[in-house]
Amino acid sequence: MPKKFTCVLIDDDSVLRSVMSSILRSADFEVLAESAHADNALELIKQHQPRLVMLDINLPEGSGLDLLPQIMAISPPPKVIMVTADATIDKVRGALGKGAAGFVVKPFTPAKLLGAVGHALGLDQ
Repeated sequence: MPKKFTCVLIDDDSVLRSVMSSILRSADFEVLAESAHADNALELIKQHQPRLVMLDINLPEGSGLDLLPQIMAISPPPKVIMVTADATIDKVRGALGKGAAGFVVKPFTPAKLLGAVGHALGLDQ
């Protein structure tokens, strides 16, 4: 994947953020910022204008599902991949219906994460 892709990681699990960051950096992504909280996530995304956002559903001070429409209102909107251990069909449908470009279920392998990223960014065609 080309280095031109930038990313912001929003997940309350610092170990998981580190793992995602390492996987994405190994694929030549530039990780611009990370956050564990919903309350500053939108500001980080607006500030850095990444091409990709990895967004946890369950966050302190809020839900990634509630944050998703606000992210999608940014122009141009980044591609958002939801990350969660709680991937019920209702949550998946809800996220995709609000504009998410993909879903990754925890725990995941590097191949699963990069596959979802490639699909969301149209790199798997």
